[in-house]
Formats: sequence, C-alpha cells, structure tokens
Amino acid sequence: MKMLWIGIFSAVLVWSGIQPKDYLTWFLEVSPAMAGALALALTYARFPLTPLVYVLILIHCLILMVGGHYTYAEVPLFDWLKEPLGFERNNYDKLGHFAQGFVPALIAREIIVRKDLINGRAWTHFFVVCFCLAFSAVYELIEWAVAVVSGESAEAFLGTQGYAWDTQSDMGFALLGAVAALLLLAKAHDRALEQQGHLVSEADRKQQYMTR
Repeated sequence: MKMLWIGIFSAVLVWSGIQPKDYLTWFLEVSPAMAGALALALTYARFPLTPLVYVLILIHCLILMVGGHYTYAEVPLFDWLKEPLGFERNNYDKLGHFAQGFVPALIAREIIVRKDLINGRAWTHFFVVCFCLAFSAVYELIEWAVAVVSGESAEAFLGTQGYAWDTQSDMGFALLGAVAALLLLAKAHDRALEQQGHLVSEADRKQQYMTR
C-alpha cells in the first residue's frame, strides 16, 4: 500500500512538472500536495492513518497536480464538459474546492476520534464541518495574499475566470464536500478505524456494558 501510494504520487508529480502551462502556477498549486506528502512521511511511524484516508489524500494530491500542470482554468476534460453540461466556465477549480472539504473532513474526523478529543458523534461532525470551513477560508486568504504580491501573474493561480463570487463559491463547495464526506463515508471510516483497533464497535460496547 505504502509503495503503491508513493509510486502513483511520484509518477503524477513528475508528469505534472513536465512543461506545465506556467512554472510559478505549477509550484503554487502542487506545493500543498508536496507539503502534505512530507507531513505524512514524518507522522507515518507514530500516527499511521487508515487506508481509506490515505487513498483520499492521494486523490486530492492528484487533483492538485493536474490543476498545476494545466492551470485550473484550462484542464481539457472540464473544457470539453462546458458545452454538454451548459457551463459558462471551466469548473475544475470547483472540483478542487469540493475535495478541499471532502478530504480534510475525514482527516479531521480521524484525529478527533483517535485522540478522543470530542464526546459524541454529532459534536464531532459539527466541529469537522467548522474546521473544513476555516481551512477553506485560510486558503482563500492565502490566494488573496498571492494575488496582492504577484499582481496579474496570479490570475492563473486564482482561477476566477471573471466570476465575481468565486471566493464565496469556493468556500461553498468546500462546505458541500465536508458534509458529503460525513454523510457518505462516516460508516466506512468507522469500520476502517475498528479494523485498526482505534474505535470500539457498537456490539463491543454493548458487550463491555453487559459484563460490568
């Protein structure tokens, strides 16, 4: 699993860095993926995540690398999808921001559950959604800072494509991604945590209660 993850990540990273649309934009887009990979390497021994979360992180990294190679406004598949789906713009950046909520939601959930930071599923999910919104807002502030420093050269990085409400819609898609992740994958994530001994199943909790 680990070597396959590293192999896919490395291969796509190398591909994305071969004659990208713009090298500055490429670096800005893929640097979060590289930072994430470094963080995973540093924490793997003492805090290995579930396979589900590792797969989701890899998918998110691939989304960043593809966006870095073409720029988010010019990914060919989403250019092709504009006409059949009735889009007026290339919406690859919205996929990226959806993933920006979807993937961190499961990362945050895993840390909270394993560290036993919050009591109760409802409060855990509430905090996860709040975290993802905050994470998205911080990223938008970083984009703003890059735009101020870089001027017009930041247009490809921002990927606004003239859309006045791009920042708000980016955070909206991150929110949608976080909620979707919790609705669709919470049970699968629980099973993955149980398999690694990080979560006591409902049946085991009942058994523990009966033997007290």
